[in-house]
Amino acid sequence: MIGAGALQMVAVGDIELDKFNPRIRKFLEMYGDDPTPEQFYLALGAGGDEEGGATSTTFEKLKSSILMNGGVIQPVMLNKLQDGTLVCIDGNTRVALYKNFISEKVKGDWTNIPALVYNNLDENGVDAVRLQVHLVGPRQWDPYSKAKYLHNLRAREHLPFSTIVEFCGGRQKEIVESINAFTDMETHYRAVIEDEGDFDTKKFSGFVELQKPGIKEALLKHSFTLNDFAEWVASEKIYPLNTVRVLPRILQNPTAREIFLKHGARKAEAALAKPDLSKALGDADLGQLAQALANAIRALPFSEHQRLKADPGGQTSQALAEVVQELESLTTSLNSDA
Repeated sequence: MIGAGALQMVAVGDIELDKFNPRIRKFLEMYGDDPTPEQFYLALGAGGDEEGGATSTTFEKLKSSILMNGGVIQPVMLNKLQDGTLVCIDGNTRVALYKNFISEKVKGDWTNIPALVYNNLDENGVDAVRLQVHLVGPRQWDPYSKAKYLHNLRAREHLPFSTIVEFCGGRQKEIVESINAFTDMETHYRAVIEDEGDFDTKKFSGFVELQKPGIKEALLKHSFTLNDFAEWVASEKIYPLNTVRVLPRILQNPTAREIFLKHGARKAEAALAKPDLSKALGDADLGQLAQALANAIRALPFSEHQRLKADPGGQTSQALAEVVQELESLTTSLNSDA
């Protein structure tokens, strides 16, 4: 059990930056022995330990905000080791800026910084604190950065899924999807973009959609690769990104497939045949439709269940997958505090 950190004003000179964090060490090494606060910030962004979208622009915004407010608004987080050493586990850029302000004699009092101090956390404890802050807390990372951190915990630190779920909540299925989406994006999307500066993390949601049932199977069935998919995302043939979910139906339909390869998913989707709904079905309200669907699923014969299972890219399977996604989105919205 990780207790709450003790809120204290801590002398900046007593804080050690986490320069040996294995997630960012290789990035810091590019800058030599004494990286600037901006270089530290960019390394944290590359290593997945800082708020997503770490760029020079966002660094300057952070720096300007601290100067304008005369200090940080959010306390940094420190781990007090057994020998008394204070290591920054969250907020390294802010501490580095304070240190830089002191050395540059910037006007203001930068000698002390508000901090939540934890006592002798092990590596799992440090990860738990970061996850609570950035995956479910008030300063959440963007989805790509979350997935990057989760991938690190799983692939490099070999944490079991049960531990990761315990740290950050949610469902194991969502965490697995997020990690797999990160892996696919890094492997295939990065392979098709021409310039590193073109790597757009906002396209991550397309690779999350790629993990849904039947999508990859449909690509393989029609002799396309994951690199083809990544190229479609990069060239915005798949736009908006949620049209990934109708990709199996598009690829199954020769006319829609040809339109897609020339003009993209939005026009291809418009060419798909719309379901012929009876007047009674069209007039039913959401509750009636939900009850009818629930009854139909409960009465589903085993043979039909097996047929759907064997054809995840089929029209019925994909329609059901689309219903699941829309219901999850709706129920999440209904259950939110907003």
